[in-house]
Amino acid sequence: MPTDYPGIFPEVRLVRLGETHHLCGCGRCVGLPDSGANCPRVVILRPRREQRVLLCRCGRSAELPYCDGRHGAPAPRLADKWRRFFGAE
Repeated sequence: MPTDYPGIFPEVRLVRLGETHHLCGCGRCVGLPDSGANCPRVVILRPRREQRVLLCRCGRSAELPYCDGRHGAPAPRLADKWRRFFGAE
């Protein structure tokens, strides 16, 4: 892991049809992944079906509000990605 690793993992959120979620698109809101009152880039999510979404809580993702894995060290090989996911060293 990099030395500046914040120790913040993504949130897996169950979203359902009929709900409305106001999510941060700027990466600087205190309550990530939810947007603050003054967020300049609020992303409104209205699910069309029940599903789980992986939301960024570190603010580093290029795909905010969704997690793209930038919170961790690079994992160039598929085996490295699996090892990280399952916590094996």
